Amino acid sequence: MDFSVFEIIMLVCFGFSWPVSIAKALRTKVVRGKSPFFLGLILIGYVAGMTHKYLYAHGDPVIWLYAVNFLLVATDLSLYIRYRKNI
Repeated sequence: MDFSVFEIIMLVCFGFSWPVSIAKALRTKVVRGKSPFFLGLILIGYVAGMTHKYLYAHGDPVIWLYAVNFLLVATDLSLYIRYRKNI
């Protein structure tokens, strides 16, 4: 396994940020300031990271951090879609 501690730090830091955004959207039902385009780009980035891990670093457990982050961003995007009328 050839994982980078810096990659792990990045994913963990991002991973702590998304629940805050999700909690705020659930609490206020307002998604002002969120960009579905930006969230979509982030999702594409996580898919690219997972694809790389699967193809070139098969078995690297860091792929699970990408997957968790992907699910968090997908949740945030779904909340945007649900509450977009409250912009």
